[in-house]
Amino acid sequence: MVNTAVQKRIYLSSPHMSGNEQKYINEAFETNWIAPLGPNVDAFEKEIAAYTGVNEAAAVSSGTAAIHLALSLLGVEKGDTVFCSTLTFIASANPILYLGAEPVFIDSEPETWNMSPIALEKALREADSNGKLPKAVIVVNLYGQSAKMDELTALCEQYDVPMIEDAAESLGSSYKGKPSGSFGQFGIFSFNGNKIITTSGGGMLVSNDAASIHKARFLATQARDPAPHYQHSKVGYNYRMSNVLAGIGRAQLKVLEERVEARRAIFERYQLELSGIPCIQFMPELNGTYSNRWLTAMTIDEKEAVISVNQLIEFLAAENIEARPVWKPLHMQPLFKTVKYYSHYENESVSEELFANGICLPSGSNMEELDQTRVINRIKNFMTVKEVERRIV
Repeated sequence: MVNTAVQKRIYLSSPHMSGNEQKYINEAFETNWIAPLGPNVDAFEKEIAAYTGVNEAAAVSSGTAAIHLALSLLGVEKGDTVFCSTLTFIASANPILYLGAEPVFIDSEPETWNMSPIALEKALREADSNGKLPKAVIVVNLYGQSAKMDELTALCEQYDVPMIEDAAESLGSSYKGKPSGSFGQFGIFSFNGNKIITTSGGGMLVSNDAASIHKARFLATQARDPAPHYQHSKVGYNYRMSNVLAGIGRAQLKVLEERVEARRAIFERYQLELSGIPCIQFMPELNGTYSNRWLTAMTIDEKEAVISVNQLIEFLAAENIEARPVWKPLHMQPLFKTVKYYSHYENESVSEELFANGICLPSGSNMEELDQTRVINRIKNFMTVKEVERRIV
């Protein structure tokens, strides 16, 4: 007889509904506000702005769209360069290419796994000496952990280069008491299905520059000029969020704190159960920061381990458990093989090491304790078996 509890699929990070989403969806249908824009969109923008402590927010179709708009508002165009964290999903950098500009990738540092101030300073100093500073710096907050914002902000201000904070994974996190996404000239969030809260698909552009956010809304609605007929003087985009999806987001935002607490509890349990294994190290949390622990990420030291990251991922997959490698650095992607890259250390790449040794474990806020116990026990058992096999050999 098949044990269905054991065979059940455990996902990396599945959507977690609050139960109140249908209320807002029904309101949208009852009032016939089912197209882009509407009362839910207006309210969701105000609620996100208030939560993150910024002046204005624009709800859009994705986090990628938000980055594209931010770069457009900063005047990025063909021939320009934009510095970007290398250890991130490709959506952080693709909008640079949309505008015909060239990315330059910046390594991570060990304390946050995020953009290295040392590497950024090298890149900015060299760019300044060549008379070609970047039009923007995109700083990513990986897996919910804020980057070293004090150091990075100071460097951007020193060279007068605007910062875009890619907080797609870090809604609910904070740095020295200030909400993630509220640093720099623009911040962006993602509400993709796997994020800590979701609108199915969607994103948000936030800023203290209200005029820029008003312009972002204009560009995101096909840049339609104020005229009785359809008139367009600038290139625009179809990027606005629908009123239905914004309703889902409003319900999700009300339970954000609960979702953060749940993910942090999941992280703490993994850490408690697995940190005793010598080869395992968990993603650190920088002093003075508060991570939403969107995904629990850890590294397996290849010098001490009896298994590799890929072996563990394959084993868990066979057990119907989804795990993923840490993001493959963008400077290692075929698409960016000719792009310039600045490393943290002179002869060592932190991001490449993290990719080689890093793994993300199932971390959904709706994961039951029994399921997490299953993941933990499978990892322990697999490593024990491999250790025995090594000693026999």
